[in-house]
Parts: sequence; C-alpha cells; structure tokens
Amino acid sequence: MSWKPEADEIAMRRRWALELGGPESVERYRSQGWLTVRERIDLAVDAGSFREIGQLAGTARYVDGKLASVTPAPYVMGLAKIDGRPVAIGGEDFSVRGGMNWGDRSKGGQGGFSGDLAYQYRIPLVNFCHGAGGSVEGTRKRGYAVFPGNRLSAHYVDLLGMVPVVSAVTGTTAGGPAGRAVLSHFSVMVKGASQIFASGPPLVERALGMKISKEDLGGSRVAVDTAGTIDNVAPDEQGAIAMLRRFLSYMPQNVWELPPRLPVEDSPERREEALLDIVPRNRRSPYDMRRLIALIADHGSVFEIQPTFARSIITAFARFGGRPVGIVANNPNVNGGALDARAARKQTHFIDLCDTFHIPLIFLVDLPGFMIGPKAEEAATLREGMRSLHARMQASVPMISVVIRKCYGFAGFAARDSLGLDCKLAWPCAEIGSLPVEGGVTVAYRREIEAAADPAKRQAEIEQELRITGSPMRMAEAFSVEDVIDPRETRPLLCRFVEAMDARLASTLGQKGRIGVRP
Repeated sequence: MSWKPEADEIAMRRRWALELGGPESVERYRSQGWLTVRERIDLAVDAGSFREIGQLAGTARYVDGKLASVTPAPYVMGLAKIDGRPVAIGGEDFSVRGGMNWGDRSKGGQGGFSGDLAYQYRIPLVNFCHGAGGSVEGTRKRGYAVFPGNRLSAHYVDLLGMVPVVSAVTGTTAGGPAGRAVLSHFSVMVKGASQIFASGPPLVERALGMKISKEDLGGSRVAVDTAGTIDNVAPDEQGAIAMLRRFLSYMPQNVWELPPRLPVEDSPERREEALLDIVPRNRRSPYDMRRLIALIADHGSVFEIQPTFARSIITAFARFGGRPVGIVANNPNVNGGALDARAARKQTHFIDLCDTFHIPLIFLVDLPGFMIGPKAEEAATLREGMRSLHARMQASVPMISVVIRKCYGFAGFAARDSLGLDCKLAWPCAEIGSLPVEGGVTVAYRREIEAAADPAKRQAEIEQELRITGSPMRMAEAFSVEDVIDPRETRPLLCRFVEAMDARLASTLGQKGRIGVRP
C-alpha cells in the first residue's frame, strides 16, 4: 500500500507554509519596503544551503474533518551555510500575525529551537528580528496568563559564551524579538525602515501620555547613534545582511576553535611612507586615525563596530597577514580622544568580545586620559573606565599597545597588557605619563611657579624640561617601552607579532571564566 496521499499532504502543507501570511498580507508587507523572512534567509546563506526545520508548524483549519488550510507559524528557521560553514538561522515574518509569539514551544531565537540548535551543535546563530513578541490576545484565547520567560530554553544566555550570535533588526521590533537582538555579539538595523524598543508608541502613549513616532522612539538615530543599543546601521536590508556575513567572517564557529585565517594577499612587509607625516608636529592638531588603521592593516580588511556611537574611540576588526585582530584606537578628532563613559562602555564590550573568541587585541593609543568635568562625573565616567580596565585585566588574549601620541593616567593603563607580555611600542611622537605635562606642572609645581619673578616663564621652562625627560627615547633606554619604532615599520612588526601568537591562541581555546563583579 502506497503512502502517496500522506506525501501529497506534506507537500501541500509545505506550499501553504511558503505563502507565509497569504498573498494580500505579503503584498502589504512588501509595499513598506520590507523583504519576507524567506527572502532574507536566501540572501544571507550560501545558495541552496537552507534546510528548513518545523515547516509544518502552524494553525490548521478543518472542514468536516478534512484539512482545508494551514496558517504557518510566524517563525521560519533551520540549518544553512555561510561561506561554507554551518549556521542556525531564522526569524519572524511580520506578514503572519505580526510576527507574534506562537505555539507551545518557541521555534526560534536564543530561547527557542534554533537557539538550542546552535547551542547543542556549537554553530553560530543568525537572527532576523521583526516582530512584536507576546500579545494579550494569547492570554484571552488561553484563558490564563503565562509567567514571563515561560517558553524560553535554559540556554538563552549561555550561547553568548559559546558561539557567535548575530542579529539584524529588519523592521519594527519590540518585546522578545527586541531582546534577542540585543542579546547578540553583533547587531545591525536598517536606516529608516527598522525600529527597536521595549514597547511601541501605543503603549508609550497609554502609559506616559506621550505621542511619539516609531522612528523618534527607536529608529537608528536613537538606537545606534545615541544609545548604542544596536551596533551598526545599514542603508538597506541587503547591506545589513552583508554586515552579518562580514562579522561572521572574523569569528570562529565556537570558542573551541580558532578564528578563520585568509590567504595572505597583502605583503606583511609593506611599509607606508604616508605614516611618516600622518601625525602633525603640533601636538594639539588632530589627524585621521581611521586612515592610519587602513594603512597598517591588510588592504580592505577593516570592519568597524559601532562607528557612530561613542565616537571618541574606534573599535574594529581587521586582518594582519590574513589573521583576524581586534583594534581599539582613540579618535583625536572627537574630544581629543579622551575616554568618556560611553566610549569606555564600548571599549569594555569589544574587549570581552575579542577575548571570548580568541581574537588578539591591538591598542592604537592617543589617549589624554578620562574625560573630565561635571558632565563626565554625572555620567559615571570613572566607573565605566574602571569597568573597562577590569575587562582588560581579565582578558587572556595576547595584546600589543602602539602609542601613537598621548598615553596618560588610568585611562592609558586600560590600553596595555600589564598581566601578559606587556609589549608596548611607541612612535617618536609619543607622550607617556601619569598626567599631561601642562596639568601636571600646574599641580605639582604650583608654589614654585607662584614664587617665580615671571610665573608664566617658569611654568614654560618646567614643562619643556619634563617633555625632554619624558621622551619615548629616554623610556626605550630604560626598557620602559619595548621599542620606539619608525611609523613605517608598524605593519611589518604587527604582522610578525600576530603570526607569533598562533601557538598561544591554540593553547587557550575554550570558554573564558570571568570571576568577580565588574566595578
């Protein structure tokens, strides 16, 4: 006896699943410029590699005991490959009941089946977030409420210490889907087409009596530029998906593997003449740190994380001789490179990220210290700075510091590997110490300056004397810095050091235990 009737029914149920919310709902959805979740998945993964799981899940309608139709579950997920490597992938489709939660067991995200798949198989998790989460409609249908988090798996948070988790906010997102986007190692949203918030404008108006648009409440200007809730913003969905793929290209499959290395196509011995005059002799003049990074890294390899948030610091992935590294660089064009509270928070997160996935850190230092003044104190700059120092001291990946210009105080302490090799290289223009000369002289020599016949002249004399004794050449004589280098040597030296780190990185694979409480 043949099972063809049942096979035909499976095929029919799969066709219904492919229709998502139905032609009219999908058309309304696309008219707003959104892709369907199936289109997003197809763009993200290697062609033909997606194998859906749970395609038959949904709400069936029967007429006289016979199947008439099935409305699919809003979440689409399964196994796929990105650059030939397996991933778990999925997302809500807003055309199906607004992407709201469905069913007894969650299909997707960190708390659902796709998250469990990533956890159990030790593969990256890719989320597309475009939904509203829970609804009071479900409570009404059930006749009772459920406790928050009742349907989540036990691995909701554990994933972040095991495999790369990336999320794209591709439309209006609130509740559980918004939380999943934040519980990621990297997140991106679409400018003007996606928003993220704990609750949307209707609830804000009801609770606070405030009328506000979706964009003003949770658009990229708020979520990316101001709050740093989401890391990056893309001009369209294709750009967002390209960023997810690029981020994963620097990541290992899990913490028990090394990050992938690419063939060396850019000579490690390349010396850039432009580095000789990139830093002005006027120590107060800014320069382009991003250009400096591009000149020393493998051509085209720099991928910046959170470029529009906390702009006084630059965090980016790059490659040196094909090997991934994390770069933390101060930006002299914003606040003179001083570390404010948000910049310190950004630095802390990036250090944790690189340490978790065995990616060496390179600090490019031009740091006058912590931001000072009343606003800086109100923002808890010192606490955030000490949290960043705490993260750096807990990190066990190899680190190298290159002092480009200024390196002062506790902020500078957070940019060196004091518990490891503590390799510190300096450019000839480096200034290093506990305090900048100007402020330090004013404090330490106040009485001597006030007693002088010409206080301004005496202050200038002391400052000049301290600049001479604080020369990086004097420090190199005492081996207080390991070397002062010709700026053109920066790339060859870093490529050599990063290559030499291979054995160390291979010997420390696995999860990172972080003991204690951050300040």
